[in-house]
Amino acid sequence: MREPAPPYANEGRHALWHASENPTLTRFEPHVSATAEETEPLVWAVDTRHLPFYWFPRDCPRGTFWADSSTNPVDAERLLRGASRVHIAEEGWLERMRTTAVFAYRLAEGTFEPHPEVGGYWISRMPVEPLELESLGDLVELHRRAAIELRALPNLWPVWDEVVGSSLQFSGMRLRNAIPRP
Repeated sequence: MREPAPPYANEGRHALWHASENPTLTRFEPHVSATAEETEPLVWAVDTRHLPFYWFPRDCPRGTFWADSSTNPVDAERLLRGASRVHIAEEGWLERMRTTAVFAYRLAEGTFEPHPEVGGYWISRMPVEPLELESLGDLVELHRRAAIELRALPNLWPVWDEVVGSSLQFSGMRLRNAIPRP
C-alpha cells in the first residue's frame, strides 16, 4: 500500500468521510462501484487526510499529487515547486468550485476496514448512517486555508502526463471529463 498524502493545514482529527453534492443522504448502502475494480457491494469512505481529493464538484476532472519517501528529488522540484501537495483542475471549473455546494458526511468507523490496496480509502460491507454533515463552502478557499496548492490549467493533460510519468504519488478523478489532449 502506498504512503499517505502529506498532512495539510487545519487538517483536524482522523475521521471517515463521504463527500457528495446531495445534502439529504441518511444511509449509505453497499453497492458495486462503476469506477472501482471491486465486484463486491461496498460502502466507500475516505479518511480526513485524503478528503481534499473530494474538494471539487463531483464531475470536475482533477489530479492530485505529492512526494513520498521514494520520490526522486528532481521530480519533486520540477512538479511540486516547493508545495507539499498540489491539486490541478481546468480553469473552466474554478467558478463551479466557488459556487457548487459539496457536503462531507462523517461516518461511524465501526464497520469499516482499510482498503487493502488503496491508502486512505476505507470499505464497509454493512449499511452506514452518517453521524454529521458539514458544508464545505467555497472549495477554492478551502484549498487556500489548507495550504494545498490549487493550480488552474487550460488543459490538464500536459501536467498530468508528466506527473504520471514521474516518481510522485498521485490520484486522478473524473479525467474522462477533461478537455481533450492538445
